[in-house]
Amino acid sequence: MRKKQVRTTEDILLKLCQSVSGVLSVATHSHVSYSAMVQKINKTSLKPDYGCFVLFDGGFSGLVVINFTAKAALELYTKYMRNMGMPDDELAIVHTSDEVGDVLGELMNQLVGDFTNKIRKDLQTHITQNQPKMLSLNKQVILSVDTNLDRPQARRVSFSTEDNNIFYLELAMDKTELIQLEDFEVQEDESPDSILEAELQRMRGKGTEKPSHTNDEDDNSDLLSQLGI
Repeated sequence: MRKKQVRTTEDILLKLCQSVSGVLSVATHSHVSYSAMVQKINKTSLKPDYGCFVLFDGGFSGLVVINFTAKAALELYTKYMRNMGMPDDELAIVHTSDEVGDVLGELMNQLVGDFTNKIRKDLQTHITQNQPKMLSLNKQVILSVDTNLDRPQARRVSFSTEDNNIFYLELAMDKTELIQLEDFEVQEDESPDSILEAELQRMRGKGTEKPSHTNDEDDNSDLLSQLGI
């Protein structure tokens, strides 16, 4: 009999770290890395200068906290907006600006969304998230989810931006073991372009009549019309 594979809190934390690093690296077009060492902590907390948190529930429950220094927050905000084509003279210059909080909230939403997708595909379980909350802080605020968790565990991981600014990820969740009973294939993500192309191929395969001069642009227009767009 083959040995059953078991996924623990650290495996879930690793997927969260991969989502944080991957999403922020792509969004800012820079390299965001995480430490290979993880710290066990007793409590999660929001710390200066920017604290972000989001709750998740479902197959397992927990809390994700990311604490940014002012420099790390401004760096990620600036590089994200530049990557989106925003000119430098229109960028915020202080971390307490509303624009910085809005961008960090959007990035937090993206990375937790990527994390929940990884959990669904790789661990065959589902979790949902609430809307991320962002706070500009000058003092530490303790966040406790002990009342909602039977056997709480908390971990902290340090992250580094391309300009060597540090921020911290904290995860609090139930002590969890997911035991793999059977083998399964992990489905790959499909890009919108590949979905569109597959639909066009399906339409052509059904023998849809088109004028001889029809080109790809006409195909796309017909498809979008059928989809009601």
